[in-house]
Formats: sequence, structure tokens, C-alpha cells
Amino acid sequence: MTELWNWRIDGAPPVEVYPALAEALGRVVMPLAVADPARLPTYAVICDVWEAPGVFGTMVDCYGVPESLTELPCVAALARLLGRNCVLRDDTLDAGRHLLVAPDGTIRPVHFDVRETDDGEVLSGQRLCTVAHPGCRGWSRCHRSRWAPDSVFPALAAA
Repeated sequence: MTELWNWRIDGAPPVEVYPALAEALGRVVMPLAVADPARLPTYAVICDVWEAPGVFGTMVDCYGVPESLTELPCVAALARLLGRNCVLRDDTLDAGRHLLVAPDGTIRPVHFDVRETDDGEVLSGQRLCTVAHPGCRGWSRCHRSRWAPDSVFPALAAA
């Protein structure tokens, strides 16, 4: 159990997220606030869900995810179950570039304006990652990613 996943959801209340997470992960989900490591069920995953300002303000952290689970299919299942878009960081190490996972399972790279606040990062100004935008052309980090500008992938192809 070494995985740590961080996702954002487009406006889902935490009370709806926990049961959907359990179904998407196929595991018992224990909220971080009440998780006692000495009494965790064998297949439990500890998760923290909270509200933050900005778009995609529902934050999800999953701790100790078993290595047997694959992140993209799990977040795609969560998006489908909640009927809401989710975002997660991509492989470019660009703080503003994320992967948008739609409820239908499609995955595409997007950019956000990121502002640091006392409450953490606030996302705004979503735009698609496309070669039509000067920041995504030629030399950019976008072209070094598995998720090239203008790409759209079904969830199963991304796994």
C-alpha cells in the first residue's frame, strides 16, 4: 500500500463522494478523520474529502491505495458514479496542466490558472490543451506528455 492519489471534483458534496469512492475503488473507504490504523479492515483505503474555493473545489485525497488498483479507471468510475467531471494532475509537472475525466469516461488534457491561497491552490480559467493556444505549441511541456495537446482518450485506452 504505497499509492497516494489526489483528485478534484466539480462540486460534489463530501457526503456523496465517500460512498461513490467505495464503489469506484471496490474497497472499504474510511474517512481520514475517523480512521484508526490499528483497527482498519484489511482492504480499507483512507480518504479525505473536503471543500475548497474555486472550480473543482471538492478535494479528494486517497492514502494507502493498493498497488493493484489503477488510478485512471478508478477516477473514471468515480466521475461516472457522481455524474461530474473530475481532474487530476498529469505527467508534465506543470502546476496548471491537469487531466479532465468526464462522466462518460473520456480523458483530455486541460489547463487552469492556479492561484495559491491560505486554503491551498485555487483553480480557475479552464481551457483545453490545444496547439491552437501559444502556450501548448512546440517547445511546451505539453508535447512531452503522454497526453498530447488536442488528445481525447476513452478511459479504457488510458489505463
